[in-house]
Amino acid sequence: MTDAIALLVVVPIVLSLAPIAVGKAWNRSGWIAAALAALVHLGLSLTVAARVFATGSFSYAVGDYAPPFGIELVADGVSATLVLLVSAVTLAVVVYARTAGPHTSGFYSGLLLLTAGVSGVFVTGDLFNLYVFIEITGLATYALVATGRSPAAAMASLKYLLVGTIGASLYLLGVGYLYISTGTLNMADLAATLPSVGYDSPLVLTGFGLLVVGLAVKAALFPLHTWQPGAYAESPDSVTAYISALVSTAAAYALFRVIYAVFTPAFDAAVPFALDALVILASVSVVVGSVLAVLQSDLKRMLAYSSVAQFGLVIAGFAIANTTAVTGGLIHLVGHAIMKAGLFVGVGALAGVAGGRTVDDLAGVADRAPIVSAAFAVLAFALVGVPPAVGFAGKTHIALGAVDGGRWGDAVVAVVSTLLTLAYFARVVERMYFQDAPAPESAADADASADPVNDGVLASDGGSDPGALDAADASDAPGASDAPDANGAADAPDAPTVSIEARLVVVAAAVGAVVLGLFATDLVAVFEPVLEVYFE
Repeated sequence: MTDAIALLVVVPIVLSLAPIAVGKAWNRSGWIAAALAALVHLGLSLTVAARVFATGSFSYAVGDYAPPFGIELVADGVSATLVLLVSAVTLAVVVYARTAGPHTSGFYSGLLLLTAGVSGVFVTGDLFNLYVFIEITGLATYALVATGRSPAAAMASLKYLLVGTIGASLYLLGVGYLYISTGTLNMADLAATLPSVGYDSPLVLTGFGLLVVGLAVKAALFPLHTWQPGAYAESPDSVTAYISALVSTAAAYALFRVIYAVFTPAFDAAVPFALDALVILASVSVVVGSVLAVLQSDLKRMLAYSSVAQFGLVIAGFAIANTTAVTGGLIHLVGHAIMKAGLFVGVGALAGVAGGRTVDDLAGVADRAPIVSAAFAVLAFALVGVPPAVGFAGKTHIALGAVDGGRWGDAVVAVVSTLLTLAYFARVVERMYFQDAPAPESAADADASADPVNDGVLASDGGSDPGALDAADASDAPGASDAPDANGAADAPDAPTVSIEARLVVVAAAVGAVVLGLFATDLVAVFEPVLEVYFE
């Protein structure tokens, strides 16, 4: 079923119209459409992955117009894994958004358009259509960031729009330069044509530089990262979880395809300074992003700067340009998406219980939300690189690849990044587990905190009712419900709890990070046939 690869894009786009068409008549239509799209997308991605794992990579010519003139979609071990990732993250965010919100039709339409755009980035085999899908991804993300409904969210969305437009424009200029020099936009055809043009041609070098800078903006490499902290911090938690997992991931993957499917390792051999410059840029992003994350007190901003560092590490792996390092970059790309989505959902859930989202606000929160706190800690240490989680496998491959390539400085950067990541997560976990919660400010608060029912149910992430939230009330809090006291009477109606959906998502992410690390060798085996083509 080769047309399943095209349906990965078509289905979310079609279903994104449903919330707009019937949203006023049925206010839950958005969530139903998103849930249906997520399930169908999962079935389609499993179909594509099964075909790739059984018979190897395949391509699909849209409209039966053969490449290089027609639009080509390509599935291989890397893209099949990433569309599975899109399905998993989309389904998790839709589940989480059932109570966390936003519940507007615009949110669900934007989410499905973003799903279509990211899926298209992962499967396209054409540079111009890659630009189209990047723009769909960008436009949907700008709108989703603005669903925060605050002046700060609107400003963050506008800043992202301006910076993202510059990045997309640079990328499109690079595509134009390559088309002028080769007369084709198909990736495979470009790879075959560029050697005859000459890798040192000014047009080719300019095209490469523009493509890389444009995608570096989208991936939020330092110093092109300025849009990301505000976009992550001011977005609703559901939006932040989704875009942190997939938007920059799509840009980093696009950079991987440009380097290896278009320019190939022969370009690095002919023009070594090009990838050397990218390694330096990525390494600076790793260090600066990690340092800035250490300096943050707001948890969402801390995780945003963490993403700057982690994507720097991924792209450094790609630019080191040997099989081991590139494999590590791909593993960390997948693992980071799972870990960061779970961490942002965890921050939203714990902030609802703690009453704030700064590091100090989480003091003692592990006593009130033990399940989510434990899963958050697992995800934090997984991102640090503690074995057997997936963060260890990705970072180890990148560091070993740097050593194999004689880039000892990059290996040191990977180690320093790990230590700095430990620094900013250790203080969070220390507050959660080893500091007491602030004393209640009133007698009523003191009574509520001393109530054993409150301690065991209302203030625990083990006792929320998933159906207790009304759609209008759920958009701004992870959960709040009335619970009976020991005599059956309602007590503490405003006591914060964690919804069961949030618990499921964070725990699933933690389990996924560990399981993926345990089966990292299988992931390497999936990526190996793709990389063998590039490094033969």
